[in-house]
Amino acid sequence: MEARGSVAGRRDRPRIRFYGLSTCVWCRRTRQFLEDEGIPFDYVYVDLLDDDQREEVMEEVRRWNPSESFPTLVLEGRCIVGYRPEEIKEALRP
Repeated sequence: MEARGSVAGRRDRPRIRFYGLSTCVWCRRTRQFLEDEGIPFDYVYVDLLDDDQREEVMEEVRRWNPSESFPTLVLEGRCIVGYRPEEIKEALRP
C-alpha cells in the first residue's frame, strides 16, 4: 500500500483530500465508498509516512480536525471526520 496517491473518479467533482490510517476499518470503508461513488480524491495514509513527513501531515490534519482522528476528509473548505457517506454526498451536491 502506498502512503500517498490519487484516485481518479467518474464524476466531475472537486477533489477530496483523504487522511487515513492503513489499519483503520473506518478509513477502508470511507475509501471504498469514495471509489464506489466514482469520487476523485487524493489520499495520505499517515501511518505509512516517515517521521518527518508524518509530523508535517499531522499539522495539516490538526488545522482541520484538532482531535486528530481518522478518517479526516477535506473538501471545499469543509472537514468531515469519520465514516459519513451521507455527509460526503451532501457536501458534493452542486
